[in-house]
This record gives sequence, C-alpha cells and structure tokens, in this order.
Amino acid sequence: MPEVHFEVDVERPPDDQPGDNPFNRWHPEIEPVISVEPGETARLECLDWTGGQIRDNDDANEVRDVDLNQVHYLSGPVEVEGAQPGDLLKVTLLDIGPLNDRWEYGFTGIFSQQNGGGFLTDHFPDAAKAIWDLDGTYVSSRHIPDVYYEGKIHPGLIGTAPSQELLEEWNEREQELIDKHEEDPESIHNHPTGESEPPVASPPTEDGALPGEATGDSADRIATEGARTVPPREHGGNCDIKDLSLGSKIYFPVFVEGAKFGIGDLHASQGDGEITFCGAIEMAGYVDVKFELVEGGMNKFGVDHPIFEPGHRGPNFSDYVVFEGYSVTEDGEQHYMDPHVAYRRAALDAIDYLTKFGYTREQAYMILGTVPIEGRQSGIVDIPNACSTLALPKAVFEFDVSPDALDEHGGQGQVPITDDPLS
Repeated sequence: MPEVHFEVDVERPPDDQPGDNPFNRWHPEIEPVISVEPGETARLECLDWTGGQIRDNDDANEVRDVDLNQVHYLSGPVEVEGAQPGDLLKVTLLDIGPLNDRWEYGFTGIFSQQNGGGFLTDHFPDAAKAIWDLDGTYVSSRHIPDVYYEGKIHPGLIGTAPSQELLEEWNEREQELIDKHEEDPESIHNHPTGESEPPVASPPTEDGALPGEATGDSADRIATEGARTVPPREHGGNCDIKDLSLGSKIYFPVFVEGAKFGIGDLHASQGDGEITFCGAIEMAGYVDVKFELVEGGMNKFGVDHPIFEPGHRGPNFSDYVVFEGYSVTEDGEQHYMDPHVAYRRAALDAIDYLTKFGYTREQAYMILGTVPIEGRQSGIVDIPNACSTLALPKAVFEFDVSPDALDEHGGQGQVPITDDPLS
C-alpha cells in the first residue's frame, strides 16, 4: 500500500484537520503540502465535497442548507519535483475507495433551485436526498428500492493550479457572463429564468474560502481572487467524468512550477452528466495516484486541456433501455442543433418511464445521476435537431425494467424531500 501523504479526519471541520488543511479555491499561490518525485505513488485521503455537511440520516434539509461557498475540499496541493510550465503531468489512478473504517455511506442530493439548482431544476425545485450503503464496489439505497449494482468509482474533481494569467482570464470571462445575465437574463442560452433562478457562474468570494496552508497577504489574495471549484476549466477541475475511473491515465497541462496538483469530490458511482448537480454517490475516501512528467508535453502533444486514457475496470453492462431526445423544449419551442436541450428531453423521458415502475420522479432523477448511464451526442448534423441518447443499464435493477415488463412491477418507497423550502 502506498504511504498516506494526505490524511483526513471526517469528524473534524475542514479547517481543523489533524495535519495539513485541504483547500477549496484554485490559485497559483496555494502552498504545496506534499512533494513527490516523478514515478512516485502517493495515497491521498479526501473529505467528501461538502466537508461533512450531509450525514447518514433522512433529513433532506441538510441538502437544502448546504453552504456552497465552502465547497469543494481538495487534498494537496502536491508538488511534483521538476514540473515546469508547458509540461504535462501524467496521473495514473491506481486505486480508489471509501474510508471504510471512518466513512461507510454515500449520499446524493437534488439541490434546491434557490441554492445550487441543477440540470432539471425547474422540474425539481425542492431539495431531496438519498443515502447509499457502500458494499465494497457495490451500492444500494434504502431510499431507492430494488437498485443494486457495481458503481463506477472515480474522482469528480482533479487538476493542476492555474498561472496568475490564466486565473485572471477565468475570472474575467466568467464575470462577463454574470454581467450579461444581469443585463438580460433571457440572453443566456439554456439557463432557467425566474424569481428563484440559480446563478450562471460562481465568482470569487472570501466567504468560506480555505487557502490551504497559505498565510498572510497570500491567503488574502487567494480568498479574494481564487477561482471557485464548481466548473471544469483548462486545468481539469470539476469535470465529473465517470470514466476517469480505476486505471485511467490523465495528462494535465502544467501552468506553474511544481504543477500543484489537487484532488477531491470522490464518487462511488455516477452517470454521464451527474445531472442532479449532487448527482453522484458522494463519499469521503482515498485515492492512490502515480505521478509522472512529460517534459514539454503541451507543445509536443498539441494540447492545452487535459486528455486521458480510460481504465478498463467495470462495471460492464451490455443490455440497456435507450431514450432519445431532440432540440425541442418541453413546451414545443424549436431550438437549432442544441444538444443540451436534446439531452434534457432524453432525461425527462427516462424519468417519466421509470415512474411507470412505481418510482417517484425524485427517485428516478437520482437513479439517472448515480447509475452509470451512457450519455451520447448521437446526431449533430441533421438540421434543426441534434439527437442525444441516454442509455439506462437494465442490470442495475433487481427486476426487469424493459418495456415488456411494464405491467409486472409494483410501487416503491420515497426519498426525503425538504419539509421547508427556502423562500
């Protein structure tokens, strides 16, 4: 087993850890707390992405009330000796798992439209929550009956530090989007408008900022300038790619000396898109990472974004029920070649289908976020409709979910939904 280079205590707040504190902003001045040589493997333990705000109970108000200024909590930064801007940092994910002696559950949330929202927030405006049992690589939930499967385990958030120039570019372009939305809310394509709409981007904020081990003026700059961890960007970040699983080899651009690698937001499983926003089975856990360098790799490979080779670990599903969606909204508005609208329609049809087997709409939504569904942009040339498909693996259910079995299955349980929506 690799040596534990970053240890966490899930019973203590993120800013009061027994060793080094995690960080929750991207900034070039965040101090490395670990140093490794190329070719070295390290075990990094990670808090769950909320830092312990959601516990193993039936209280959905915990999801409603999550402080999103604090998230995500990343382990590191890891300095890779000799890494220079322009290199590629090759990261191999050798092992990932829950902290079985300290953390034995996972959770999924539908976020309130007034606090985070999600892909289908206008259909699911209130917070809801499901707790999952982690049985080795298999998962099940008391809140979503008759579902039991091997999860697609992976880190949701993984990347290197930006340079100061890149950080400023991120903040400028995202602020321009915020300003555009404030001037004309309906100008932002595919964003729900209304009184309780979620934000279009999350700008830097000192509230909840955790700068790792940085102190003094540097800590102040990180708090005021540091990029939020919510989106993916050129360095990697919160990509939530389910196929970055065991055995994957990922090549990250290096923008600062030492690379300053960080990782967190571990998932026991997830479907393509993580469509409920907190759609994966979130957990605290560990990851064994091997670090290597490709000198001058950005120019050599012609890349300025991460590229990866997926691992070959399962689950291996072969039978699916597949749903199609097109670039036409639920109210009949035609869009031009819009895959976002198309995938949304495929997801809504899948949710409606699962309710015919007795699941609530909330349960069906969470199934699509957590089960390793296969999302595809299946057609992008036939004007005016892009075609997206969502493939639901049949083997995750403990009953026949095929269309031929629609008349043979009874009702289900219920997920906890917030009893007091935010006003």
